Formats: sequence, structure tokens, C-alpha cells
Amino acid sequence: MTFKIITDSTADLSKEFIEANNITVLGMTITVGEAVYQTIGDQAITNDTLLSEMNKGQKATTSQINSGQFQEAFQSLITDDSELVYLGFSSGLSGTLQSAIIARDMILEENANAKIYLVDTLAAASGEGLLVEEAVKYSQSGKSAKETTEYIETLSKKLNSLFMVDDLNHLAKGGRIPKAVAVVGTMANIKPLMDVDTEGKLRSNAKVRGSKKALKALMDRTLEERDSNYSRIILSYSGSDQTVNEVKKELLDKESNLDISIRPLSPTIVSHTGSGTFAIFSIAKGNRK
Repeated sequence: MTFKIITDSTADLSKEFIEANNITVLGMTITVGEAVYQTIGDQAITNDTLLSEMNKGQKATTSQINSGQFQEAFQSLITDDSELVYLGFSSGLSGTLQSAIIARDMILEENANAKIYLVDTLAAASGEGLLVEEAVKYSQSGKSAKETTEYIETLSKKLNSLFMVDDLNHLAKGGRIPKAVAVVGTMANIKPLMDVDTEGKLRSNAKVRGSKKALKALMDRTLEERDSNYSRIILSYSGSDQTVNEVKKELLDKESNLDISIRPLSPTIVSHTGSGTFAIFSIAKGNRK
């Protein structure tokens, strides 16, 4: 029995990977000023366009994938001999997963035999993407949809998502952090080191003065906590790629066996963080706390 993997545009997967592994990607939309942009397809908004508009003072907001979109996608893919596995954006950051649940339940009312598995990755950006990659590998080893779902649900608890942002005001505007934290942090050049907690929500767990010290702290924590059985690390960024390339070199100088990829953050994520965001995603030895 075969199964289809579905995810959304927040996973930051490359077009090449998506096409090579026949993954279905559903896209959120981004509203910038009065204009509405797609995040998938040939007409998808680029980071350059988005950041240019944000730098002009335009407010960017995102809209979650609705239940109608999920229902249409699920119905187009489900057949008598196929199963679906959807790996979704963290429920702690978006209502998208709830839309998927509603769509699945509506389909099950008409077709009780439909096999649609939903995974709350409790992750965002390339952390979500890393889990999609692992799901692809697991499925290619002959595992079933149910086995793959259970594996990713277990692995997601060990996903380490660490990041810093250059301008805290973007997170404050989106309600991701308190406005007072953004004001104080900006004035004092404080860089909160953030991660994603057990509920898939953003959490500030340390404060460091200056970008260089913040980057070092992120690298040190990643190397200290990573599971040696997983050499995979993904570095993500918005804006200039100079810093992320320097971080990759420094990590490889410390541990040459690491498998490190560099990816730009998707416009969906950048609309909430702005330019100068840096993130490291890896699999840790223990579960999130």
C-alpha cells in the first residue's frame, strides 16, 4: 500500500526536493498592504519583494490554510488503495492544523475507510522541513503511513529549533512576543535566544547582548544537545547569507562530520520575523522541555 506525504509552505522545502519526492504542498497567503500574495507556485512572493515592502513600512500578515483547501486536497489524493500523511505547521503558532482536522473529519463522515493521518510537527520553517525529509526517508525504507506517523511524532519531540531575530518589533507586531520585550531588547541591543517549546510555541529562554555572542550561544547549545546519531543540521536565515555561511564554516571546524544545509526562510516566516533572522535546526539527544 502506498501513501502520499502532504505539508505546507512553511516547511521551507526546495522545489527540487518537493518534485523529486512527489510531495503535495499547500500554501498560506500573505497580505502586504492591500495586496494578497501566494506562497507556492510560479507567482509566489519572494523574500526580496516582501522585505522591500516591509522596509517601506508595509505591514505583512499571513492567512492560514482553510478547511476547504484541505478538503479539496485530501479528496483529490485519496483513493481506495492509498493513504495520506499530512505533516503540519505547529498548532502552537497557527490554526492550520485545526483546519486539516476539520477537513479530515468531514471526509470521514462520507468515507469511513479513508486513511488520513495528521501530524502536528510542533515545528516551523526548516524544523518542519527536516521532519518531512525524515518522513520521506522512513517511507522509502518500506514503512507504512501509520508507522511513519508514529515515528515522526516521536522524533518531533527531539527537534531542536533555536533562533534569534535582529528586529524584535516584527515578532511583537504579530503577537509572538510582548511589546515590552521588543522595546527593551531593541534599546539595549539584547538578542533573546528563542526556541520552540513542548506545545510548539515560541519561547525566549536566554538573553545575550550583541549578535556575535548570540550566534555563539546558539551554536554551542546545538552541538552540546545534538544526538550524535543524527548528523543533519539545517541553518536558515533571512536577508544576507554572509552570517549563515560563516556559522556553517565554524560548525564544520568543530565537527567535520556534520551534514549541514543552508536554506532561506520562507516568506511566510519572514513576514513575522523580518530581515536578519538566523535559526539552527537539529535533532537533540532528549525530548524538548
